[in-house]
Amino acid sequence: MSEPSPPSPSDPAAATGETRNLPATVAQPAGHGQGRLMSILRALFGGKAHTIRSDLRTMLEAGAGRTGFSPKESAMLQNILSLRERRVVDVMVPRADIISVQKDTTLGELLKIFASQAHSRLVVYDETLDDALGMVHIRDLIALMTGRAADAAAQSDAPPTDLDLKAIDLSMPLSAAKLVREILFAPPSMPVLDLLAKMQATRIHLALVVDEYGGTDGVVSMEDVVEQIVGEIGDEHDDDEAPSVVRQPDGSYLADARANLEDVTAIVGPDFDVGEIANEVDTLAGYIATRIGRVPVRGELVPGPGRFEIEVLDADPRRVKKLKIYPSAERRNGREARSRSGPPMPPASAPDAPVNRDPAARLQPDMPPSKASRQP
Repeated sequence: MSEPSPPSPSDPAAATGETRNLPATVAQPAGHGQGRLMSILRALFGGKAHTIRSDLRTMLEAGAGRTGFSPKESAMLQNILSLRERRVVDVMVPRADIISVQKDTTLGELLKIFASQAHSRLVVYDETLDDALGMVHIRDLIALMTGRAADAAAQSDAPPTDLDLKAIDLSMPLSAAKLVREILFAPPSMPVLDLLAKMQATRIHLALVVDEYGGTDGVVSMEDVVEQIVGEIGDEHDDDEAPSVVRQPDGSYLADARANLEDVTAIVGPDFDVGEIANEVDTLAGYIATRIGRVPVRGELVPGPGRFEIEVLDADPRRVKKLKIYPSAERRNGREARSRSGPPMPPASAPDAPVNRDPAARLQPDMPPSKASRQP
């Protein structure tokens, strides 16, 4: 039997007589090597480890039935997860749709605007909308009128519950009534969540979206932000909106110029494909402006995608309002000819064609689209 080798003098444990604990080999749990390998691969190829956020998104995309959430809960959770990528420009009301009042608007005119527009807050500006001063709230207007009517009634020894509405000076300008409140300002690139936090902190529920030059791009309310989570919020004053694109008995389509291109394609059909222009604009009005490089005039006929043509039914110098989409000029002319029980009508490019009132403005279908600057 071999004897153990004597301890080395250089070994500190031997010199002190202490027992040294040597490391022991421990069996690794199953899968440990594979997890370590995956960590190395993620480090090499830039992959990211799973997070609760990504796992939740994956679960929600798998379906509500497998997660225990109801369809409504799943939709709201997905909206919340997507809110981090959204910017103010994605949720704002565009400048052309802003309901605003000038600072010298009288109280009587302001009452009419509040009654007709069914908004509780309106943007107030000085000379133009680019010179915004703040906002006016309908509650402040009602409080001012009620207070002055009550004071006038008290001076005339009327019962405390009476109001002397004749004492209200409806010709008073808004600026003199001191009803203009502060408004928030936000750049288009601001994250929606940051704007929501700012609205909560300041208790100001309306923000004006301004570009790099200080011009007004749009407006965002807290309701606009909340709707990104819970969906469209309607109240007692909201009318049921008709579909933005409606098929007509003759096969054409009446469309709002602000109709979303995806919605138009879903209603008209997959043949209404605008191609790469969809990466630049979202609405029919934007498509037409990009297609011809300017704002079209009323009565103009614009070549649409594929076999379609778009007639401008209503427009002003700033924007397009109503449009009519035809499957093709030949079919449209044939229908008009049959309805009149006469010979076939000449092509739309002829001088006597009733639709194209400005032949010089008509584009050829094979002309390349041109980029249009954004409408103010």
